This record gives sequence, C-alpha cells and structure tokens, in this order.
Amino acid sequence: MWVYEKKLQYPVKVSKCNPMLAKFLIEQYGGADGELAAALRYLNQRYSIPDKVVGLLTDIGTEEFAHLEMIATMVYKLTKDATPDEMREAGLGDHYANHDNALFYHNAAGVPWTATYIQAKGDPIADLYEDIAAEEKARATYQWLINMSDDPDINDGLSFLREREVVHSQRFREAVEILKEERDRKKIF
Repeated sequence: MWVYEKKLQYPVKVSKCNPMLAKFLIEQYGGADGELAAALRYLNQRYSIPDKVVGLLTDIGTEEFAHLEMIATMVYKLTKDATPDEMREAGLGDHYANHDNALFYHNAAGVPWTATYIQAKGDPIADLYEDIAAEEKARATYQWLINMSDDPDINDGLSFLREREVVHSQRFREAVEILKEERDRKKIF
C-alpha cells in the first residue's frame, strides 16, 4: 500500500532546544485537532464513503501520518537536550516524570489522547463537513503555534503543515460538492 522513503515529507530543522515550544507543539501530536486524530478519522470514515471520493480520504489520512511524523520530529528535537529542570520549567515536569523525553499522545495541557476526538456519522456529507472543520481547526492551531514561536526553522515546517491543512480543507469541500451533485441528480429507473 505504501512506499516508505526514510525521509520526512518536508525537512524539519530546529534552531535550539526549546521545551516550552515543544509543550505547545504536542497539541498537534495528541490533541483533539491534531494529526493523529485526523489520520484515524479519515481512514476510519473511508469505509462508509462513496467510491467517488474514498481515495481522497485514504490519501489525506495517510498524509496526516506523515505530518504526525514531522511533529514528532520537531518535539523530539526541541526536547532531546533538555535537562529535567528545563522540562519542569516548561510545564513538562509531569510528562518527564512519566515518559522522560519520549513522546506520548497527549495535548498541550497533558490530557491523554482519546478516541472521542474522532467522529464518524456514516453520512458522507456530514462526515466531510466534520473533516473540513477538523482541517480548519488544525490550520488555526498551526497559525497560533507560529505566532508563539521565535524559531524560524520550526516556523518553516509549521507553515508547510498549515498550508497542507488549507489544501486538505479545499479537497474535502470539492468532495462535498461531488456528493451533493450525485445526490441531487435525477434517478431514472
């Protein structure tokens, strides 16, 4: 199903150790509007979506895993040289006590990831509108992360991810129109 090249979808560079920025970025790793939730949402919904647009959910769902890998790399690079004191000062003391510098699926507030973050209604148009909202929330979060970051290297990667959310939202909007057209077409038996 995949050809995996052992490189990221977009290069991830980090200027310096910054556990506070990592604390904020973890929102896109294990938060409600993050990459894990998006990937699982789309790959799950694809089973009840019409064939005309099923490939779109597969494509975007798998791309979200690539984004998850980029966020994981950013967080790792931002914390790999952090001392326990630096982790505590950044608000990651609880994380450090439980996981050291390992990644764990939780949001910026430390709340663990949960399956309640993903939705599947079974109505293709309703699910696609949910997906559009998810992409727009992720885009907004990426913008807020950029606003809080003073690391131009990280901001480059975050800008790439923000723009991919815009593209995904547009593609889901196109899929809604395809399904609406199909739904409204006269059926002759």
